[in-house]
Amino acid sequence: MRPPLSATLLLLTLIGSTNLSANAQTEEQRSTLNDQQEVAVTIYNNNLALIKDQRKIQLKSGVSSLAFRDVSANMRPETALLRSITSPGSLSVQEQNFDFDLLTPQKLLEKYVGRNVNVIRTNTATGAETTESAQVLSAKNGVVLKIGDRIETGVPGRIVYNDVPSNLRDRPTLVMALDNKGAQQQAVELSYLTSGLAWKADYVVELNPAEDKLDISGWVTLTNTSGAAYRNAKLQLVAGDVHQVPDQSQRVQVTGYAVAAQPVMKRAMIEESLFEYHLYTLDRLTTIAENQTKQVALLSGSAVPAHKELLLRGSDYYYQSSYGDIGQKIKVAAFIEFDNKESSHLGMPIPKGTIRVYKKDSAGNAQFIGEDNIDHTPKNEKVRIKLGDAFDVTADKKQTDFKKISGTGKYNSNFESEFEIVLKNAKKEAVVVTVQEPVPGDWKIISESQMHSKDASNTAVWKINVPAEGSTKLVYRTQVRY
Repeated sequence: MRPPLSATLLLLTLIGSTNLSANAQTEEQRSTLNDQQEVAVTIYNNNLALIKDQRKIQLKSGVSSLAFRDVSANMRPETALLRSITSPGSLSVQEQNFDFDLLTPQKLLEKYVGRNVNVIRTNTATGAETTESAQVLSAKNGVVLKIGDRIETGVPGRIVYNDVPSNLRDRPTLVMALDNKGAQQQAVELSYLTSGLAWKADYVVELNPAEDKLDISGWVTLTNTSGAAYRNAKLQLVAGDVHQVPDQSQRVQVTGYAVAAQPVMKRAMIEESLFEYHLYTLDRLTTIAENQTKQVALLSGSAVPAHKELLLRGSDYYYQSSYGDIGQKIKVAAFIEFDNKESSHLGMPIPKGTIRVYKKDSAGNAQFIGEDNIDHTPKNEKVRIKLGDAFDVTADKKQTDFKKISGTGKYNSNFESEFEIVLKNAKKEAVVVTVQEPVPGDWKIISESQMHSKDASNTAVWKINVPAEGSTKLVYRTQVRY
């Protein structure tokens, strides 16, 4: 017996309503950069960044799917947190999927392995097109198709696909299953950690002619290989060694030249303490484009008091046996040192980086004279830079005497050694050379031609004046007991 027509129509209506409701729940909502209200980027020293992306979006009530597009391709999805700003507590994320496999012809072909596509060929003589159905057998190092009862590779023509797989996106996307108990229009914030954003500090220094003052400019170099752009971002940098738990599965993918005009420190970024680190905030918004390297001014200062040191440093093993002639024309290292103090026109925690030093020649052109790396330098600490080795200042060093006074074993012995160091200066002006000798064991200086200072438990230091185009000899004798 057939049901009445009215009952049949009612049943079809109910079925249609149920299908529409199911489709409405599963229909994906998308959020793009057009929804973005603001973005904050905090970059750490070790290829790590914190992104806070605020957007105004239209959400359905109840359960729905939200595709949050244009996130970092190097996102660590386990760190992602979505919260509502306008309706706190109204959103809960039930499930999330990070789709970072981006749409390309090769990726699309790979996703269709085992499925059917259409191959369209064009007759070059007539221009007529023919279409054949084919199964994709392989997409590695080319394409292998099964067309009818034959297997073909390197198929001429176009391949037509029925659709794009849901997990293949044109932009990195975080897809979330949401339960919304609040308003439909909300301001939300997605925060997450990502790699692919890095920063480093570079400094340019110019020495004055007397080599007792310097001007310094600091720059921050940002590199973005995260797979996303950050428009008009609030930029913050964290200087310090932040500990991270190693994750074996995690995916890892010219300095400017300027001199300050006034003898004070100018801060292009606002600095503050953050736990055991230092936070630097740019006082304006900046855009960090995808696959871009850019520079931002960090600090500048001028007329900073500086001190040049010529250093000859020995080795502790000279005092354990007979060596005789140690070396002729030994290089003397050149260093520049300055204080990171307010009284020296500085006084800001300086992030680690590379310092490059210049000095003007007689024609007024700045010439590069050396560079060195520095570690994070707190306020009121010294900055010490090795620039290279002196050309005109050298040393000849030899051991003139060695004898064992007592003892039978390696660690129960008493030795006496005498050394002669001849410092030579080919410059037209006198110089001071610091001779630093690390002496091991229980030691003392028995005799010396110039007085030393004991700067550390194992270090004897002499300050030797060497006349212009002349030389000075240092002779000293040590007794070392092990």
